Amino acid sequence: QPRDFIVCPAYLQVVARRTGCSVHTLVMAVSVVPVTADRWPDLRAFFEPNGAYSNCWCAWYRVRAKDYDNGPGNRRVLRRLTLEGAVPGLLAYDAKDAVGWVSIAPREQFERLTRSRVIGPLDPDEPDVWSLVCFWIPAGHRHTGVGTALLDGAVDYARSQGAATIEAYPVDTAGERRPGAALFTGTVATLRRAGFTITAHHASGRPIARLRGS
Repeated sequence: QPRDFIVCPAYLQVVARRTGCSVHTLVMAVSVVPVTADRWPDLRAFFEPNGAYSNCWCAWYRVRAKDYDNGPGNRRVLRRLTLEGAVPGLLAYDAKDAVGWVSIAPREQFERLTRSRVIGPLDPDEPDVWSLVCFWIPAGHRHTGVGTALLDGAVDYARSQGAATIEAYPVDTAGERRPGAALFTGTVATLRRAGFTITAHHASGRPIARLRGS
């Protein structure tokens, strides 16, 4: 089911400037919706023409390095998962327009992640772990509250599907500004504010964020 979230007033200011409307005429809400098969056209249109980040099509963690092709092959991976009903993530909508994406799914959906020496699991057989691996919000919608709505929606959705643990792989910016593309997995500060516990990966020391699920 769609989940509606209130977003910050700064978002209304952005929309007001673009549309010429008064802020008071705008509704402060976005809907965060699982991407089921019928929403593939919306996801495809939202990612085009560049497949979100550099023709990734959110395939980076889903396929082995040798199968990642920076192009049509990545798109086919995401299309197949979506049309087969795997629900690879959620879209945020402002009215009818998509404004953001978050990828969350059972950890076994992410083959590269499960093999990774940097962020791979200590216990690959731990049951019902869901991995939150990617946010994509176009530049015009960043710093508006959409990211928070996506995170909250992702957590709610994973819990509704029986996730025992929600895991993410954030970047620790130490308060420094970073390019948006470098922060696609989220930041330590954001996830900590959302209640995640941050620990160091057992082998690499990379931050791992975990939250209890259902």
